[in-house]
Amino acid sequence: MADHYILEVAGLIASLLGLVFLYISLVRSRGLSKLKRPTSMEVSKENCVNNNGNCEGVGTTDVIIVGAGVAGAALAYSLGKDGRRVRVIERDLNAPERIAGEGLMPGGYLKLIELGLGDCVDEIDAQRVLGYVLYKDGKDVPISFPLEKFQSPVAGRNFHNGRFVQRLRDKAASLCNVSLEQGTVTSLIEENRTVKGVHYKDKSGRRLTASAPLTVVCDGCFSNLRRSLCNPKVDVPSYFAGLVLTNCKLPNENYGAIILAEPSPILFYPISSTEIRCLVDIPSRNVPLVSDGEMAHYLKTLVAPKVLPELYTAFIAAIEKKNNIKMMPNKIMPADPHRTPGALMIGDAVNSRHAITGGGMTVALSDVVLLRDLLRPLHDLSDASAVCKYLESFYTLRKPMSSTINTMANVLQIVFSAPSGPVMEDLQQALFGYLKLGGVFVDGVSAIFSGLCPRPLSLAFHFVALSIYAVGRLLLPFPSPKRLWSGAKLLWVASSILLPFIWSEGVRQMFFPLTVPAYYRTPPGNKGIKVREGTLRGD
Repeated sequence: MADHYILEVAGLIASLLGLVFLYISLVRSRGLSKLKRPTSMEVSKENCVNNNGNCEGVGTTDVIIVGAGVAGAALAYSLGKDGRRVRVIERDLNAPERIAGEGLMPGGYLKLIELGLGDCVDEIDAQRVLGYVLYKDGKDVPISFPLEKFQSPVAGRNFHNGRFVQRLRDKAASLCNVSLEQGTVTSLIEENRTVKGVHYKDKSGRRLTASAPLTVVCDGCFSNLRRSLCNPKVDVPSYFAGLVLTNCKLPNENYGAIILAEPSPILFYPISSTEIRCLVDIPSRNVPLVSDGEMAHYLKTLVAPKVLPELYTAFIAAIEKKNNIKMMPNKIMPADPHRTPGALMIGDAVNSRHAITGGGMTVALSDVVLLRDLLRPLHDLSDASAVCKYLESFYTLRKPMSSTINTMANVLQIVFSAPSGPVMEDLQQALFGYLKLGGVFVDGVSAIFSGLCPRPLSLAFHFVALSIYAVGRLLLPFPSPKRLWSGAKLLWVASSILLPFIWSEGVRQMFFPLTVPAYYRTPPGNKGIKVREGTLRGD
């Protein structure tokens, strides 16, 4: 048995070494071809907040932001700090109550710090998270975030979404060149195919308009402006049934738990010092109703027996608590924006992925950092056509972070779901065994879904390595015709899961961004400018 294991690992390592050399050569060629971009903007003093905290010369609006969730509030603060005059219109300024948006991965926390918003996870009873433990058939494997290279505060953070969003809004509202108002945006104002602003209704129902040279739509996965700005292809593969558990603790402190079980994968993670969130992933084709008690029966009879013993009593109590079961659709939508002068979409409004890995806020905050940096060299946003052409680069430059997190989340959701046959069971066992190898294998996978390694080539590297490992398990101890056939079927199924998601993300934009013309766009009036290397590239 030990010899089999050694042969298996040796074959895997040999294959990995070849891929490493390929990876290094590709990265080196990419680095030599890298284009420099502007990184800073000299903001006119009359648009800034002075050293005493007083406003000077705040006039018309530069940017309208639709939505004051995580992306919208963070963007408003960032642009406001850069001296932009920002107007934010949010449907409801009360603290949102959601069963998603509660987990901020380490990569997202780094983006939060980069935006100057790191203190927004303070004083909301946020819980520090160092990773997850994966459970299957009585066995477990820890998946720790690779945080050795970072300072001690860097880790994941879990919290109540509403508390976090309100902290972000408060930070944005503290800038006097940023205004937040409650209103429902009903449509965009368009003139000659250029967006000039928005129509909206205020709290009292009055129909109003707001104008600005640039409108940024970031009103989340339920955006009602999406059809005007992109080609939405929304898929809902499953729903989350959410519960809050009290009077219990997870087996591993600072670690969440993911249970691979039939009929549904189950997630547990702390959202405060006294509460644990439970999410049960249920395929869309057979979601029980909450109103008539079917969901409670489903959770008690089919899900509860799979729950960890330490959480069982609290899980049953949570089911029986009135109005404690919340439902949320898991929407998958690849980014497919229109080129629209005067308007841009970011965050879940333009692109969403399955929430099983909690990567949504990391992608949204990465979008905010990128857009802030792209806008910094633009002193004047009034030439909508030129600004639009320049900002086309946004949708290519966001790919390293968004495509890796999106693909990882969507693939893992399928693999984590209850096996529909022996091939899917083999895939689950292979993934579990691959993570058990530890070292570079588990660290690499963890770094991708935590947003610490936004590199599509790294994603491809681990998929190939996992495939080799999975087939190797099936071929040992002797590659008989039956075992070869099983290995071929496994590769076919694995490819049929992964490749459609890569195709939807855009093979060219993911792996060959240097061939995309928009990658080379320079700010209007700044052609040929030399700046610091590596900004805007995620390096």
